[in-house]
Amino acid sequence: MLGLIDQSDIRDRPAGILAHGHKQWLEIGMALMSEPRLLLLDEPTAGMTPEETLRTAELIGRLTERTAVVAIEHDMGFVRALGCHTTVMHQGRIIAEGAFADIEHDERVRDVYLGRA
Repeated sequence: MLGLIDQSDIRDRPAGILAHGHKQWLEIGMALMSEPRLLLLDEPTAGMTPEETLRTAELIGRLTERTAVVAIEHDMGFVRALGCHTTVMHQGRIIAEGAFADIEHDERVRDVYLGRA
């Protein structure tokens, strides 16, 4: 499973000097070492560039073939890139659930997370 996160080009660098995105991917790789059935990710793309965010979405998409993934994320571009079942919560309550393409048009979701178009 670890082959999903290819960082072979930087394998000899100490973790402390890695760029933020590479540190995040290293953390995900470390979590995968135990071959979990469920992986919980809290804001996995926080501080990432748009390119790193897209790469992370692609990585998570590959992970879901073997591991259930729950990601807590506020970056709607990232959630859209995942293209998966999405649950939107506000103040501890579910306000929408389903495909992102459907819920992004929900008025409550737009008010809370996306702003008015």
